[in-house]
This record gives sequence, structure tokens and C-alpha cells, in this order.
Amino acid sequence: MSSIRMTTPATNFDVSNLSGEELRRCFAGMHRLLEVTRKLAAEIDLSAILTAIVNEACQALDCDRASLYQYDRKRNELYTTVVTELEIEEIRKSLDFGISGHVARTRELANVADPPSDPRWDSSVDRATGYHTRNILAVPLTSPHDDSLLGVLSVLNKQHGSFDDVDQMLIAAFAQHAAVALDRARLVEEIKSREQIEASLRVARDVQRSFMPDATPDIPGYEAATWWYPHQAVGGDYCDIVRMRDGRRGLCVADVSGHGLGPSLLMASVRAALRALLLEHSSADVLLKLLARALADDLHGPFITMILVTLDPQSHRAEFANAGHAPAMHYSAADGRFHELDSTGVPLGVVDDADYPLGPPIDMQCGDLIFLCTDGIVEAMDAGGAQFGQERLEGLIRQHAAAPVPELVRAIGREVEAYYVGEDPPDDLTILAARRNE
Repeated sequence: MSSIRMTTPATNFDVSNLSGEELRRCFAGMHRLLEVTRKLAAEIDLSAILTAIVNEACQALDCDRASLYQYDRKRNELYTTVVTELEIEEIRKSLDFGISGHVARTRELANVADPPSDPRWDSSVDRATGYHTRNILAVPLTSPHDDSLLGVLSVLNKQHGSFDDVDQMLIAAFAQHAAVALDRARLVEEIKSREQIEASLRVARDVQRSFMPDATPDIPGYEAATWWYPHQAVGGDYCDIVRMRDGRRGLCVADVSGHGLGPSLLMASVRAALRALLLEHSSADVLLKLLARALADDLHGPFITMILVTLDPQSHRAEFANAGHAPAMHYSAADGRFHELDSTGVPLGVVDDADYPLGPPIDMQCGDLIFLCTDGIVEAMDAGGAQFGQERLEGLIRQHAAAPVPELVRAIGREVEAYYVGEDPPDDLTILAARRNE
């Protein structure tokens, strides 16, 4: 097997070096993580979500106890929100003391095999509860959109031995889900505090914008760019460019049915689930299948179209799986022709256990474009009810194909904005394009 590279709080992780038992633990933990993903997508009660995360993390890491601390900004303290077991009503501690405080201050994972011998150790909680902490693994919870501190997730007393690299990988993945849940709850509280709906949705728009790439990741030999304009202050579109564990780049565009805050929060859950699955998988067909399995039971009405293209900047070969999404095209610079990246499966949430086979592979030549967008682009209507249309879109791509890609997506976006009637678009508008330059 190839290696998994992790850049957040876990260390570099190589699956090929794992024993059979470690692989079993790893996959069992990822299964529990998918259960959490389903909960996060369907549940709006923060307490229920956090309880599920803590309980599943405790089971996945085979430990005696798990605790989730939230950060109290006003008092600069951590306080227990959810614990699997606690002899006292609540734990509150300053960030200046203890291993959890150190993790919160430094934003770094701590794996402590013998807490009493560690100079950071604060034994006051053990003395108050009568509990004996043998070992501890703790990871910070930070906002996915502004990196602010949200809390700390910690697990205590591994049942057999000490916490290892597999445990560090798993707790980092659970922490990402907990951070999304806390950040979502914080957003909802901000919305409730606004006097007017429009003001609250503007705040949510900033969060939604953070899910779109603000700085395009480097793809050797390629140029990529995105453009986004939501139907309302928040929308249900999502696009991303991610580095995959095998060195390829993933180009993703998705569209949840409906508009407003609900679809936006659902798409945040999809983003979190996809990022977690990328720790283990890099094939577009497998990723879409696992996402569909995680979300199908909980999408009662809404559905999500999504295309995922994996691009190898070394071989210039692209592969894709498509969950009912369009438009998605490959533009061939040599002959000026378009090749549709057709659906290979139904939208996410329609079928419980759908398959998403890979479509025909694409060999990217110099000047070729991968162009992905949401249907709001082609379905925008003028005053007479005529749609912007696929033909008009393809003409603009040909016209600007040699321009810098950021200019290309902006030019198309401006044309769409000038086409529809009214100040706001009738649907969310999202574009992602990548061109081979070398």
C-alpha cells in the first residue's frame, strides 16, 4: 500500500508498515468515523453530535475515557462539555496549566505515556475525582474557517499499552468533525443574535466563502482558479482543490438541492466527510461511494450532485467519477472540441449503496482545460426567459481559453451576472477550471 501523509496534528503515517491488527484498528476506526459523519449531516442538536463523537472516539481508540473541552474565550478556560464518565459535575481549567492547557495554547497534539512524570501534568483533577490517569492523548479543536481555538479532545488510559500512530491519526480525524460541529453551532448562535435575517446571512456567507479555495493550491505544470457567487447570502455550492495522499490533485464541484442556510450547513458536513475520507482513499470512485453510503440514510429530501476529478501532474492523466453533476467538460485545445464528463452514478443521497465507476480517462495535452461548474451558470435566464445555455458557455471558454485561468473564470462569471435579471442570481453560481500549461 502507499503511504498516508498527514499535516494536522498527527505525524506522518505509513500504512505499508502497519501490522494486520493495526490495519484492523485503522479501518474499524474509520467505520466509526463514517457513523459520526452521518450524525453530523442529519443532526442539528450540538449536544447529541458531540456525545456521538466522544463515544465513538473512545470506542475507536480503545480507551477508558474520553472528554471534549470547549474553550471559554471570556475566561480563557477549558471546560468539559461531554465526557464518557466523570465523578464531578464539571471540570474547568486555565489554559496556563495541564496537558490540555498546553495543547490548547500550542495547537499541537500531545501523546503522554506517563503523565505524572511530565512537567506539564496537573494532578488536581485526579485528586478531585479519585481517578488514576495512566496515559493521555489530546488534540486541539480549531475552526475550519478562521483557525480560532474551539477546545480540546482528549482520551485517557489506553486499554492495552500506550497510544500509537494509528490512535493519533484517528483522534485527528474525530477532532476535525468535532471542530465542524462546534463551528456550525457558533455560527447558528451568531445568526440567532442578529436582529435581521439579512445581517445573519451575511455572517454565514463569510463562513461559506471559507469553504471555497481562497488561494489556489499549486499544481505543477497547471494553472487553476475558481469563481463563486451564491444565490443568497449563503448557498449550497461547494468547490475544492485538494492534494491527495498519492500526490495527485483532486478537483471537486458539488451542488446541494435547495438554497439558504440549511444546504450551506449540509455542504459543510460533506466537506468535512470528504476531507476525512481523503486520509485513507485517493480514488474518485471509492470516495464518492463512501460519501453516498455515509449520507444516503440522512438526506430525506435534499440530494447532492458532485463530480470529483483526480489529476496526475506527472503523467497528465485525469480520472473522474460523477454523481449526477453537470456541466463538467474537458476542452481539447488542439481541435477546440468539448468532451462531456458524463454522470457515472446517481446524486448522493438518492440510493443507499450506489456505485460510482470511473469514467473514461482523460489525457491532458498542453492548453487543455478541465472546466467544472454548477447548473446555475447555464440555467441563468434573461428577461425573456431564455437560458444562458451550454452553447454560450462553450463559446466563452473557446474565446478565453488562452487567457490566464483566473481571467477566464472571471470573464465567464461577469457574462452570467450581466445576463440574468435582478440583483441576485436565481441559483448559486460556481466555476472551477484547471489548464495544462506545460
